[in-house]
Amino acid sequence: MTKQTSKAMASTAAKVMGSKNSSDIQRKLAGSVLSQTGNKKTTSENMETVASQVLQSNKYSDITKGLAASALSQSTKKAWEK
Repeated sequence: MTKQTSKAMASTAAKVMGSKNSSDIQRKLAGSVLSQTGNKKTTSENMETVASQVLQSNKYSDITKGLAASALSQSTKKAWEK
């Protein structure tokens, strides 16, 4: 079974992309999440690393961490084990 972005997370990502207050990292993660909606695409190795770093840091918001978790859940590799 192919992993897919949930409708709720896709909605959150779309809101992040549409907000002028979103940070660059939020936009990168949201773009990755949205690019994996409704298809079989997976997270790139570069985005896996970014998402892993976000999840390991205390400086990011819950929204940013949620986007990072979604991006990693679409991963075929395990960046956090590198």
